Amino acid sequence: MAGSQAFEWLCEALTTGSSLDRLEARGTVRIAIKEAGLEARSVSPSELAVVVQRILPRELRQRGVNDEGTLCDRFVAGLRNLEQSGARPAADTPDAIFRRLGGEA
Repeated sequence: MAGSQAFEWLCEALTTGSSLDRLEARGTVRIAIKEAGLEARSVSPSELAVVVQRILPRELRQRGVNDEGTLCDRFVAGLRNLEQSGARPAADTPDAIFRRLGGEA
């Protein structure tokens, strides 16, 4: 299942910035998102930034990732940049789809 642009960005950043491989990084981020009551396919950069600040450090510590605080600070900054660039969830809501079909912008 594909995730939002923010989810995909964070997973790639975690893979690059830590000792976790791609599957471990994606699984770790999915667990943190699920704990927050969100979904990977529709999580926004601002929602994910809160998850990174409040939940992800603990998940990274449990997996033996060193310097999780610095990593998470870097991830939050990247997510803020992503949000400013206009990142949208990968999946449109049903309301947005019907508005487009109805000719509304």
